[in-house]
Amino acid sequence: MDVFCGIDWAEGHHDVAIIDNTGKLLAKCRIDDDLDGYQLLLDLLADHGDSAETPIPVAIETSRGLLVATLRTGARQGFAINPMAASRYRDRHGVSRKKSDPGDAPVLANIVRTDMPMHRPLPADSDLAQAIAVLARAHQDAVWNRQQIANQLRSLLREYYRAALEAWRHKAGGLTRPDARKILAAAPTPTKAAELALWKLKVTMHNAGRQRGINEDAERIQTLFRQPSARQLPVVEEAMGIQAKALLVQLNAVCKAVDELAKAVERTFRTHPDAPVMLSFPGIGPGVGARLLAEIGDDRTRFATAGGLKAYAGAAPITRASGKRKYVGRRFVKNNRLNHAGYLWAFSTLTHSKGANAHYRKRREHGDWHAQALRHLFNRMLGQLHHCLQTRIPFDEVIAFPVDAATAGLTRTPPPGRP
Repeated sequence: MDVFCGIDWAEGHHDVAIIDNTGKLLAKCRIDDDLDGYQLLLDLLADHGDSAETPIPVAIETSRGLLVATLRTGARQGFAINPMAASRYRDRHGVSRKKSDPGDAPVLANIVRTDMPMHRPLPADSDLAQAIAVLARAHQDAVWNRQQIANQLRSLLREYYRAALEAWRHKAGGLTRPDARKILAAAPTPTKAAELALWKLKVTMHNAGRQRGINEDAERIQTLFRQPSARQLPVVEEAMGIQAKALLVQLNAVCKAVDELAKAVERTFRTHPDAPVMLSFPGIGPGVGARLLAEIGDDRTRFATAGGLKAYAGAAPITRASGKRKYVGRRFVKNNRLNHAGYLWAFSTLTHSKGANAHYRKRREHGDWHAQALRHLFNRMLGQLHHCLQTRIPFDEVIAFPVDAATAGLTRTPPPGRP
């Protein structure tokens, strides 16, 4: 390769620099963040030899957006450089700590010129995998937003409406339950809650989708609402009720978004060729499977070994050794979305796989904390997932946990016609 490109991107414009294999600046320009600017960039690359046979590698500090989508057309390699790494490279070109957008573009180009093997190119994921990534990340964000708004509502209710917290404290979903949101909308203050008739509670719960245990639950909630309790001043209580209704509007909207995105995620994930292999693993459903696929992708050349995937997910430990000092601990620099999905996967596996549960118990007896044992289990399961995706074979628990499966009393059923 004789030519390299670096792009310092911003919201309204992007600075471009093209250098040769000696680091000499061949061209630089500033393009707008629109179609004309993207076409100007492609023309500039073509003028310096960019083609399907000799693509020019491009370094940029992001992996998403329309600019990146434009650059990924054809066989051109793109490198998403971590901004922290780019900052360290900048110090190699000057110790004065100066910084400018036009000056950062050549720095990025020099990164791929000198250290291209040390940086991973953007994966060549299929269009379907990229679509799943968009939906899975949007669903995960919506779930996190739902919990954040529910926590705000809970904090508010704690200040003036303790009975509402007690009513759904031990119910799955808590304040995000449809019946809880319906009843709170009808009675946002303790005064209005105490006036709710039993028949109205039952109708509200039925309208929220409840079908079982309505009579008993309605009587329990009415008893809670009518018990004597500490109250705020009437005017203050009414103001807090208005605030609670405003939070309920946000909570209803995000709960609806979570449900709609969950359906879209499952529908799209099941059409992917990797879905049958991933769903064969214990603890992986459409939701967790889509999150795993969104972060792993379907480019099989992205992770040549299982160790690279484990390090990317934060499942593999990291060693720091210097002189007589040695430290082995968990990774802090990782793909947080993949790590979070892995925690859910490992936790769910405990109730779906006897071999995995035996492995977890062995780690706990060894002295691991709960999170450590789950991370160790995720590390092992992730290696098995990498192998199964590479070889296109489904999960087999007896092969995955030969010792633990035997301890759990599992035996392998031979295929028909084989001993």
